[in-house]
Amino acid sequence: MSDEKYMRRALELAQLGGGHTSPNPMVGCVVVHEGQIIGEGWHQKYGGPHAEVNAIAAVEDKRLLPRSRVYVTLEPCSHYGKTPPCADLLISHGVKDVVICNTDPNPLVAGRGVRKLFDTGAQVKVGVLEDEGLELNKRFFTFHTQKRPFILLKWAETADGFIAAANYQQEQISGKLAQRLVHKWRSEEQAILVGSRTALYDNPRLNTRLWHGPNPLRLVIDKQLLLPGHLHLFDGSQPTVVYTYKQQENRDNLYFVQMQEDQPILPQIMEDLHSRNVLSVMVEGGTFLLESLLQANLWDEALVFKSLHKTIPAGIKAPGMAFGQLQRIQTLGPDQLLHYRNM
Repeated sequence: MSDEKYMRRALELAQLGGGHTSPNPMVGCVVVHEGQIIGEGWHQKYGGPHAEVNAIAAVEDKRLLPRSRVYVTLEPCSHYGKTPPCADLLISHGVKDVVICNTDPNPLVAGRGVRKLFDTGAQVKVGVLEDEGLELNKRFFTFHTQKRPFILLKWAETADGFIAAANYQQEQISGKLAQRLVHKWRSEEQAILVGSRTALYDNPRLNTRLWHGPNPLRLVIDKQLLLPGHLHLFDGSQPTVVYTYKQQENRDNLYFVQMQEDQPILPQIMEDLHSRNVLSVMVEGGTFLLESLLQANLWDEALVFKSLHKTIPAGIKAPGMAFGQLQRIQTLGPDQLLHYRNM
């Protein structure tokens, strides 16, 4: 039971890195000596020290480390990347007792960290609160196991099931609390994807102006390069990738990726994003793109704001969720937030 207690604390610490560690995972670490926590740390930002480094640094008396138990939410890395291997760090301090939540699916690690520790005679326990760890780093695990980003679908629909007016003109469906929450979500995902109709009719900025956090990479599908250059997506304010069948030169913060016209475009986009180390994408519309991803089974979760009162006489029907499992419903002012998972 104590192992779960300290691992739960490590998972809490790991969450503090949310939105700042990609394409690395969120990781927490706790050092325990004789039932007392003597050091804690987490991976705070990509390129910065890993959780184990910060936890070891927080231990005032390093002589206690060989007689301490170290809890870490993800297998200590065994390779040189932005930082030296964490498995080597633990070994250098004489750590002989390590408890791990999840093994690392990254081929550069994938059990090598555990083996390094075993080879020095350390006791290693794996799988404590494993499901909680998988949930915490679902983006990281999806990226490495399925070779594509974690795909989060998001839309708002009226009480009568419409996502937009019949003429595609933008309708304010959800309330202010929902709008602010969407900007928070944007800060937590690496990229935001929209289709050409959403880009044209909604003219979104796809930034985090209503929340303090990093702006995502903007993605738009414009197969024939018909979108006008005055749209916010092309203002150069943040990196933007355009997926197209046409050849076009890149310019300031705007990158054109030519797709093969004789092949389905969505798998090509997933392959390109994987090559860019993009762990997660939030898809904000429109209906055709959302339904295409649902039908292709290229999605993991969906967050749907359903207005409790707003209706429109006629419009564009919201996507159906026949293949998603409803996980929970929350009430947010004038809206319900429905959380679906692809099962």
